[in-house]
Amino acid sequence: MVLAQAARNAWTSAQVAPLQLGGGFLELAVLFLILAVVAFVLGARGVAGLSMDIAKWLVIIFVVLAIITFLL
Repeated sequence: MVLAQAARNAWTSAQVAPLQLGGGFLELAVLFLILAVVAFVLGARGVAGLSMDIAKWLVIIFVVLAIITFLL
């Protein structure tokens, strides 16, 4: 009985939850930022620069998707 109630609650919350566009982009951007800082400290400046570029583009994509989501 408890499992059936938990499954029903999970299904209901899944139906009500709004579509989130870009949440994963921000998490990935933070991950690449941390990777860039660690690589810079360890002396791998090429990896650090590439990681910062990836983090920058992920943040830009997140902001663009957030603006589009707020407008719609």
